[in-house]
Amino acid sequence: MDVSGNSLPSAPDGVKRRVCYFYDPEVGNYYYGQGHPMKPHRMRMTHALLAHYGLLQHMQVHKPFPARDRDLCRFHADDYVSFLRSITPETQQDHMRQLKRFNVGEDCPVFDGLYSFCQTYAGGSVGGAVKLNHGQCDIAVNWAGGLHHAKKCEASGFCYVNDIVLAILELLKMHERVLYVDIDIHHGDGVEEAFYTTDRVMTVSFHKFGDYFPGTGDLRDIGYGKGKYYSLNVPLDDGIDDESYHVLFKPLIGKVMEVFRPGAVVLQCGADSLSGDRLGCFNLSIKGHAECVKYMRSFNVPLLLLGGGGYTIRNVARCWCYETGVALGIEVDDKMPEHEYYEYFGPDYTLHVAPSNMENKNTRLLLDSIRSKLLENLSKLQHAPSVKFQERPPDSDLGEEVEDHDDRDERWDPDSDMDIDVERHILPSKVKREIVEPQLNDMALDICSQPTDEDSVKDEEKTVNDLAREMDLK
Repeated sequence: MDVSGNSLPSAPDGVKRRVCYFYDPEVGNYYYGQGHPMKPHRMRMTHALLAHYGLLQHMQVHKPFPARDRDLCRFHADDYVSFLRSITPETQQDHMRQLKRFNVGEDCPVFDGLYSFCQTYAGGSVGGAVKLNHGQCDIAVNWAGGLHHAKKCEASGFCYVNDIVLAILELLKMHERVLYVDIDIHHGDGVEEAFYTTDRVMTVSFHKFGDYFPGTGDLRDIGYGKGKYYSLNVPLDDGIDDESYHVLFKPLIGKVMEVFRPGAVVLQCGADSLSGDRLGCFNLSIKGHAECVKYMRSFNVPLLLLGGGGYTIRNVARCWCYETGVALGIEVDDKMPEHEYYEYFGPDYTLHVAPSNMENKNTRLLLDSIRSKLLENLSKLQHAPSVKFQERPPDSDLGEEVEDHDDRDERWDPDSDMDIDVERHILPSKVKREIVEPQLNDMALDICSQPTDEDSVKDEEKTVNDLAREMDLK
């Protein structure tokens, strides 16, 4: 396979990669509310596993710089960002019209620290893109990110700010083409919509399709205008297992890498596609899920790994811990070390969980049909689109402040020894703790949500093309 368009030299998959890991200890304190399935606490559980498995010492550990208003407004509407910044649980009753307009209140509730939460997870994703752009790592990891449903002007599916779109816009400052791959059980609709009319970003989503949120992601949705055939949707049915998943994943992604030749890849690793997820209906094992990470890593292209869905939180932590090991090229022991969340993982206290015996409704005939149709679509892309830069946008600045746990919020558990464990396991010679400050390009493509009619699609495509001409991108 010719991957000469990649910016890293080819190397065996076993070769160690330089990995940057973004984590803010405050992120686990945010709370969507009683009974809500999205629990940011899963990030703290994941981090604890990474610390006790000794993986932190093999990575650069960064506390993300919070994304600012102007960073978020590179994609999101100004009035929507202003609303997120100002709304609080105490004032929401006075803003019912805005709550309805921006789709905030039920699946996407108002909670204490909502805007800070958005700034934190978006800052980690954009910070990871900055690190990749500067060649300071080969793989960047932000498990708090990956919130793929958020739209330009509204929240959706537990997602408020689309950190993925913001990170891709940052990567486009350096790379002609960026590939987005989504293995969450839900369709990556927000990211697809954002880049539906451009050939600079290819989106590939593997998801449950049918009577299932968000209801988009049909096989026939392929992009529009210059973006035609640059959106690939892989609609799946209940109970898909590891073997069936990779009958599709590897041939399709292999062909995408050959034809599209991205300069960077963003992989959304939503863990709700695992067997036994509270909201999911797939039957992937952790190793089967992680095989996607391993396969993307094997191409040796700058890689941004993000989180996403995942609602059986003990399995989310297991999965993202194991996949961090995959990114590092380290096989972690199945026997779990004792740590502050050890009791969550009983009665077996192991990293891996066995898939169930649920029925796989994805027949081989169905899978072969999907694969054939999508490979046919890819065959219509004759070559990777050429993008010429007359003047490349400036690099984002990198802050170099030292992370300081003493300035933490009072909600941080004083009895937790997590930050002590982190310090114990980190080797100063290998780990650099700093704040990465994202500065998105003022001329970044202000790509809107997918339009609902052909005329508005054409208007949007014209807007994108006009902006592209301003940037001398053709």
